[in-house]
Amino acid sequence: MHIPRKLFLALTFALCSLAAFGQQTQHLFFRVTVGPQFTAPVSGRLLVFLTSGTGAKEVDENPFAPTAVYVAAREISDVAAGASVDIDTDDLAFPAGFSSLKHGDYQAQAVLDVNRNYNYGGRSAGDLISEVVPLASFTPGQGTEPIFTLNNVVPERPAGQNPPGFDKNAHVEDFVSPALTAFSGRPTHIRAWVITPPDYDEHPKDRYPTVYWTHGFGAPFEYERISGGLMLDMMAKHKLPPMIWVMLDESCATGTHEFADSVNNGPWGTALTTEYIPYLEKKYRMDGRPSGRFLQGHSSGGWATLQLQIDYPTIFGGTWSTSPDPSDFHDFTGVDLYAPHANIYKHPDGTPYPLIRDHAKVIGTFEQFAKNERVLGPYGGQIASFEWVFSPRGSDGRPVPMFDRETGDIDPAVVSYWHDHYDLAHIVQTTWAKRGSELRSKIHVIVGTADTFYLDGAAHKMEAVLKGLGADAHFTYIPDRTHFDLYTTYPAGGDPKGDRRGLFTQIGSEMYSVARPRANWQPAE
Repeated sequence: MHIPRKLFLALTFALCSLAAFGQQTQHLFFRVTVGPQFTAPVSGRLLVFLTSGTGAKEVDENPFAPTAVYVAAREISDVAAGASVDIDTDDLAFPAGFSSLKHGDYQAQAVLDVNRNYNYGGRSAGDLISEVVPLASFTPGQGTEPIFTLNNVVPERPAGQNPPGFDKNAHVEDFVSPALTAFSGRPTHIRAWVITPPDYDEHPKDRYPTVYWTHGFGAPFEYERISGGLMLDMMAKHKLPPMIWVMLDESCATGTHEFADSVNNGPWGTALTTEYIPYLEKKYRMDGRPSGRFLQGHSSGGWATLQLQIDYPTIFGGTWSTSPDPSDFHDFTGVDLYAPHANIYKHPDGTPYPLIRDHAKVIGTFEQFAKNERVLGPYGGQIASFEWVFSPRGSDGRPVPMFDRETGDIDPAVVSYWHDHYDLAHIVQTTWAKRGSELRSKIHVIVGTADTFYLDGAAHKMEAVLKGLGADAHFTYIPDRTHFDLYTTYPAGGDPKGDRRGLFTQIGSEMYSVARPRANWQPAE
């Protein structure tokens, strides 16, 4: 068939363009095989981690070196033993597609996140993992395709050693909440380790002040057992006054519910205050007066306890919230969510917003953190967790994102909802006439001036609001402390390394002086 020259040239140009385009968009695939020993098909989020170097025992993400490890993801369903799947390492990947890697020595490992909770706590019991596969002198797209075999199962972590008296003074209280069950349509539990003082049984007529404590993001229920053992040990050594500690679990499938009433997670604050606390107070000899109920928590737990004190001022006698998540959204880890045309990734001049620091050194940006979280999975991540608590519910049944994950542009309509329902500084300011008399002198916030996640900024703004209201709130900024060494104190003449639990002693003493002002309790030296 005769083709006119102009048409021939046009077709040739088009075919060459398509060929060039195909070369530019060629993706790199790795093959992952399910080990033959598994008897049932497997499902979950398949992850491949890759980093430079040789000789690693495992390859995993590192939030404090966010671009050092590449990760690619794919959802798989009902893959049989011995079967293989290919994962496109350029489709959903961070910090970039694997085909962008330069020639060099690398090592990689595949993980099947069977519970889809990697974003919350990393590898957990039941996940399938491969051996680390060396990729010596690796050039993307050249040589044989790496093959990973999922032939190991992550075991249960062995329980740590409990302090003396733990079996007698520590009790799991697992309560099925009617309010949360009605919301979710399935039995929903509130759990805690309840720790009674060492001599609780020897004083059957005594009632004890009670501390409701909760943890930060990423902690499993096992952490409450460990933390409860710490409180028991400190009471036995007279480093804490005799109180009952309720080590609350605030983890859930979507991250941390923070004991806040939420259209997405359910009425956790209502369930705690109207169901769980009354249940405990009937079972244990707790001082059920507001002056005998206290709140304490760190990080996300710090925000949770600050929120509980503000929203339920007549129930609790004070909160000691350490390094709380942002309480004033004019400073959401450094970002003013209310600024016109706000972007959570970039300043107006285009420079990135930092999210993680080591004192003066920036080690991670908000954009890096958000995009890595997107690859690891849609559930359980820290940023998504904020949206599950704070955002309105979308038509798809999920929370409406506060910002565009690709561009960082903030949705002002969603932020307006956050402002009205969860900006604690705004809530206190606009409802002070109603709740101020019950809140005065009850708020204590402690944060380091070098907080790893810049949480000191929001604390300053919250303090300014409370100071303007005459709230007699107590804000303490510990010089040069980070998110992770805040609790260490350096007693005169003590261990030069400091007491890593020291801040607990200070907080416990202050609580006890409220509940028992005449006791004059003093910690042991």
